[in-house]
Amino acid sequence: MTPLFTRAPSIRIAPIPTTRSISHSASSSKALPFGLNNLRSAEQNDGKVLRMLMFGKPGAGKGTLSARLVKKYDILSLSTGDLLRQHIAERTEVGRQAEEIVAQGNLLPDDVVLKVVTSKLEGLHNKHWILDGFPRTLGQGKMLDTHLQNQNSPLSLVVNLDVADGVILSRISDRWVHLPSGRVYNMSYNRPKVDGFDDETGEPLTKRPDDNPEIFSRRLKQFYDSTSPLLAYYASPANKSARLVTLQGETSDQIWPQLDAAVRRNFPGIRERAVSMAKWRYSLSDPFALEQEKRAMKRRAAAGSDALS
Repeated sequence: MTPLFTRAPSIRIAPIPTTRSISHSASSSKALPFGLNNLRSAEQNDGKVLRMLMFGKPGAGKGTLSARLVKKYDILSLSTGDLLRQHIAERTEVGRQAEEIVAQGNLLPDDVVLKVVTSKLEGLHNKHWILDGFPRTLGQGKMLDTHLQNQNSPLSLVVNLDVADGVILSRISDRWVHLPSGRVYNMSYNRPKVDGFDDETGEPLTKRPDDNPEIFSRRLKQFYDSTSPLLAYYASPANKSARLVTLQGETSDQIWPQLDAAVRRNFPGIRERAVSMAKWRYSLSDPFALEQEKRAMKRRAAAGSDALS
């Protein structure tokens, strides 16, 4: 999954992708005002609400596994990049500030990105969520942790996907993409019906420019430099709330049962979505299954409305 931001202490906004499989749509709700002093009730901090971060090397399967969680359970997936673009589009105070910084070609300071993220989190109350794209560094992690603790809504689960470097390198070397839709294929698993062509449109597949050993090595170094200290922080006594779980495997199919079990074990009250209780129509290896299912649900809902009119 191509990262929306550079992995650096500050963050740069990225262009809007053509397709996202799991992000919480920026158009579905208005950006909420930011307020550091809007404290939540302590009774909400009962340890049963999923407030989750997922870490892993580039290509480890974060997007695919997050999509499966969101498909199966009543969980919101929040993209930092989408939230930032939402604030800019709606001309909020922090959005105007961010737009000015971006227009000058500068990176957004951590405190600005924190405002973007927490303005959304503060409106979720006891909803389950996964945050994508923030934090990226130890400093950002401590800032987010302090804010959520002050809101009596601390992180409750941090997942580390431990996939060997060689496995990921082999995986991305076999990866092909249909750029207009974002559909991803792999020649080792999830092959297209016809090699080199998209299943739905028949259009040619291409290689992503960053799917090569040289760029992967650079991205891997960035991961170790920035994310490893962050994981050490979540594993330390300084982390008073979030449970750190490390999951190992070579494929998303191997890791998924471990992730599903960890969520069920730590959050037994989390509800499954109605669609997940029936037979899934799409392969779990398809990272775009969620978007397809959403569209199908909308069509069914529209047909139901027509029948009642």
